[in-house]
Amino acid sequence: MIETSSEPQSPAAPAPLPVRAPLVTEPLGILASLRAARRNLLAIIPDLATRTPMVSGRTGARWHMLMEPGAIREVLLERLDDYPKSMVTKNLLRPAIGESMFVAEGAQWRWQRRAAAPAFSARNMSNLGPIMAGAADRAAQRIAAQKGRAVDLYEEMVTTTFDVISEVTFSGGEAFARDAVHRAIDGYIAEAGRISLFDVLGLPDWVPRPGRMRSAGGLTEMKRVADAAIDDRAARGPREVPDLLDLLLAGEDPETTRRMNTAELRDNLLTFIVAGHETTAITLSWALYLLAFDPEAQQRARDEVMAGVSGDTASAAEVAELPYLRRVIDETLRLYPPAGIVSRTAQVPDELCGREIKPGDTVMIPIYALHRSHRLWEDPDAFRPDRFVEKPPRYAYLPFGDGPRICIGAAFALQEALIVLATLLKRFRFGAVEGRAPEPVMILTLRPEGGVWLEAEPL
Repeated sequence: MIETSSEPQSPAAPAPLPVRAPLVTEPLGILASLRAARRNLLAIIPDLATRTPMVSGRTGARWHMLMEPGAIREVLLERLDDYPKSMVTKNLLRPAIGESMFVAEGAQWRWQRRAAAPAFSARNMSNLGPIMAGAADRAAQRIAAQKGRAVDLYEEMVTTTFDVISEVTFSGGEAFARDAVHRAIDGYIAEAGRISLFDVLGLPDWVPRPGRMRSAGGLTEMKRVADAAIDDRAARGPREVPDLLDLLLAGEDPETTRRMNTAELRDNLLTFIVAGHETTAITLSWALYLLAFDPEAQQRARDEVMAGVSGDTASAAEVAELPYLRRVIDETLRLYPPAGIVSRTAQVPDELCGREIKPGDTVMIPIYALHRSHRLWEDPDAFRPDRFVEKPPRYAYLPFGDGPRICIGAAFALQEALIVLATLLKRFRFGAVEGRAPEPVMILTLRPEGGVWLEAEPL
């Protein structure tokens, strides 16, 4: 006779989840919103945003958070001119990158985008692969030199991606003082990238923001360095293998034949430098954290790399054939999108998700909440790369934005992330350091506060 226990079985403990930002559960007033936003912009997102298509409120000015893919499509694709970038976004970024294509609107944006697009062709991106591989190799050597000590992979990835972006923009030219530019970028993000009370209250952009005024000296120097490098290149002529500066100098709007002048080149190059190294460094840091968090996923990615990468350093052609590693990057971008919130300002009366939109209202797309929506994703806070075996709904997944203003450097960023990650996985096994988990904190981008401290065991 077989006996069975009548005692109830304890449910299995839920699997641990990677770190997430605590979202707000009760309404915040103006001052509380300001304090939260200056510490971590994600802290103004209500948890309700992960469970409903739209949340609205007023904090000085009227605002709406949009998490419904169909309505997001309207804002980013179908009604682009009715929903330009918000004044808060422009106020934060214009002092650093002027009227570059990231900030410009309408015809000014369109001609710049057309002139720059050929520089980011698939062929040109592939030609940049060896530069990315070289930077990945140097990163691996620096990590190996730590001889098993814990390494802050966030700082290491910032160094690596700045190495790449300075090389592909200025070919490491002597006229480009990379350290000065790097210091100015970090100083600007630390001082001026934080939202001010004037932004929360909706004051016009001509009212000075003190934090941005304090960072003016570093920005002036950064622009001077970039202008000198552009003038130097114009005098010397293009390199044998053209870099991004050469390609932009040669770029021409096919509709108007207009070319960028020195100031326009500088503003766009600084945009690519700021965005091109910061966002990729963040993505790589979070990807390494997630793979250390999930050793089985790390080993599966390593097995794929070992089979698909012939040498110690991955190439652009090889990483294009690593589907699981790409899914790891995609899932990293879902859980920790570098641009956790984007915002637009309504220009005309409208209706979204059955709710009235007035001219001047801020319409935010909290990508962090969208990517963790219980309505759109199964087990949304879990790290599950295989969810990307199937392509997600287009406007439910927006790591690079979408519509005509989708990030022009998306292919560059993905290729670089894959090359660096594959190279590191081939040489090291990464393990978490107890008590040193990063905190997701967004100022301008969603950084791992406290760093990504991992043990790197050479293979």
